[in-house]
Amino acid sequence: MSPALPALAAPAHAAASAPDDPTLPGFGNDPWWLIGGKVLVIFVFLVVMVLLTMWVERRVIGRMQLRVGPNRAGPQGLLQGLADGVKLALKEDIVPRKVDKVVFVLAPIVSAVPALISFIIIPFGPTVSVFGHHTALQGTDLPVAVLLVLAMSSMGVYGIVLAGWSSMSSYSLLGGLRASAQVISYEIAMGLSFVAVFLFAGSMSTSSIVNAQHDTWYVVLLLPSFLVYVVTMMGESNRIPFDLPEGEGELVAGFHTEYSSLKFAMFFLAEYVNLVTLSALATTMFLGGWRAPAPISTVWEGANHGWWPLLWFMVKIWLFIFFFIWLRGSLPRVRYDQLMKLGWKILMPFSLGWILLVATIKAFKNEGYDVQQITIWIVVAAAVVLVGSLAWEFLRGGGDGGGDKEIVPGIAPGRAPGGADAAAGGFPVPPMDAPHYHGRGIAPAEPPGPRTPADAAARPESSKEVTSGTH
Repeated sequence: MSPALPALAAPAHAAASAPDDPTLPGFGNDPWWLIGGKVLVIFVFLVVMVLLTMWVERRVIGRMQLRVGPNRAGPQGLLQGLADGVKLALKEDIVPRKVDKVVFVLAPIVSAVPALISFIIIPFGPTVSVFGHHTALQGTDLPVAVLLVLAMSSMGVYGIVLAGWSSMSSYSLLGGLRASAQVISYEIAMGLSFVAVFLFAGSMSTSSIVNAQHDTWYVVLLLPSFLVYVVTMMGESNRIPFDLPEGEGELVAGFHTEYSSLKFAMFFLAEYVNLVTLSALATTMFLGGWRAPAPISTVWEGANHGWWPLLWFMVKIWLFIFFFIWLRGSLPRVRYDQLMKLGWKILMPFSLGWILLVATIKAFKNEGYDVQQITIWIVVAAAVVLVGSLAWEFLRGGGDGGGDKEIVPGIAPGRAPGGADAAAGGFPVPPMDAPHYHGRGIAPAEPPGPRTPADAAARPESSKEVTSGTH
């Protein structure tokens, strides 16, 4: 018995001496069974998180709206998400005629797979011992790991666009085009919000970014970047108040109107997996990742060792998920022009100015200047520019193209007397007397009032102008 004791105690001693903070060179050395186990655990974790998020969302919004929420399937309705999955799997899979069947089937896969891949670079915790092998609680890491998440987010929108295009439906196509415009707008602002983090951490590796926050979280040092990311992650998730690609009020369901059964379930899965991924990315980039909050980490020495960091990581994720749910139950859907204006005219210029500010401060600090005095002057100058831009926007009327337009009897709403476009600078309205109406056998709109004999001779009754073959 005695010779076996040192062999059994060796892994525990090695685990105690192993570094807790994972480093980039430490990845890629795990055995094949450990790598496969990590992938399986991450997949199961995402599926379980989707089911729990659906249940929490329904229960929380039910309480906010003074109703019960799901309470039949399982204790307190916990199995409601599983019951919905079984229901979707057993529903008839309807494929409309005239659709592009290959693209129609591939679109949900293209939307769901990138959402699952993104979570592979999220760190769950420090280095731990698993069956005698020291490994990080993270699938893998890359020198440009954060760019992988942005790339997968961009790839996921292809599934949405292809779903709308292949459905051969006007409403589905409009939803897909809205999704592409929205993701392009907010993907740029999201990438810009990460630049300041890269400057401070000196790396794009997620494990290195978490290690760089061992003293102070970036939500404190880079609060403007964090606020920009919070807004952009709501735009990336396609949820209220930014769910314009799925606006049920005007598009029925948007890009997945024609989908049913498991194909619809894959879009549903992709949405909630993206919700979890965005929350985990916010935790990693700005909230110290798996590290415990300051009061706990200072009082308890072992808070950031072993398996305890997994608890802090989960608490932070659920706080962000609750924030998503709270917004959905509180805010109405915004207008599409407001969505685009927020992305292009507010978030992007603000992010660029903030990056210049951070880069300037870092450069002066590296040269040995008094950073505190320089920071004060730069912040004052930035505040003056911001207040001036807001004042200019307020004085010019918000850029909505003026007030209400006068309605002239006999003139189409989108056209002013003399042929000028009355909607110039605002929302264009197709004129009612467009030439293509004649080609379809439809008479143009006539101004109200009595018809003179000259008008009757020059223009017969509109009911007689219908061409043959048009009913």
